Amino acid sequence: SLVGGRLNLEPAFRRYIGIDYSGAEAADSSCRGLRVFMAERSGEPIQVQPPSSPRRYWTRRGLAEWLCKELSADTPTIVGIDHGFSFPIEYFDKYGLPRDWPNFLLDFQKHWPTHEPHTYIDSIRDGSIGQGSKRMGENTWLRLTERWTATAKSVFLFDVQGSVAKSTFAGLPWLLYLRNWCKPPIHFWPFDGWEVPRGKSAIVEVYPSLWTRRFQKESRDGDEQAAYAVAAWLQRADRSGSLDGFLSPSLTAEERGIARIEGWILGVV
Repeated sequence: SLVGGRLNLEPAFRRYIGIDYSGAEAADSSCRGLRVFMAERSGEPIQVQPPSSPRRYWTRRGLAEWLCKELSADTPTIVGIDHGFSFPIEYFDKYGLPRDWPNFLLDFQKHWPTHEPHTYIDSIRDGSIGQGSKRMGENTWLRLTERWTATAKSVFLFDVQGSVAKSTFAGLPWLLYLRNWCKPPIHFWPFDGWEVPRGKSAIVEVYPSLWTRRFQKESRDGDEQAAYAVAAWLQRADRSGSLDGFLSPSLTAEERGIARIEGWILGVV
């Protein structure tokens, strides 16, 4: 049936998780900038606190383990995480890498083991650990999706306000962790296809700045508002029937091929 001029389709997901990611400190460090909000099919997104421990805030390892557990339940969930999921095509070509996302994740983790205990991104950058110097990029390189987004910065642009470089370099090994350990397997969009099969959980790259000002901030700080806005927008888009369109942006065949390697930011059209 038609409702308001559109087909009355059931929402594709039953839960919506927004994550404001942090590249600060090490994988087991308590990070104030790491925030999680979750919404059900209806109702406000609420903040998810980390499991009780001496650490006050989420750690990246703890978050990945919690996500793996949550996504193993029979509850179709879409998770939006705000860091880059891949690198520009120039990076693949510079290092002769196959244009294949799972192999990219393995190769990246080998050179940038940011998931290891007591390992800081800056320690890899300065050469005291890992092999980061063998896998660097230019801070002028942009993925196609970033060129389509007015204020998005390069994943290689470190040490500037609003940079996603550290969170990207810190988060990529945990995407590999989720890919390897979550059962049933999660759909990583768009690498596993633009269409998410019904009943399956999905993880998507988001850019909260697209949405944060659409929602009243109330008493939330900037990190909390970013995670809240992602969960709220995902919920609203799914319930309104517009999410499918955002999951299948209008790209040429060539652009789609590039995005299957570089990734895409949900909501960029």
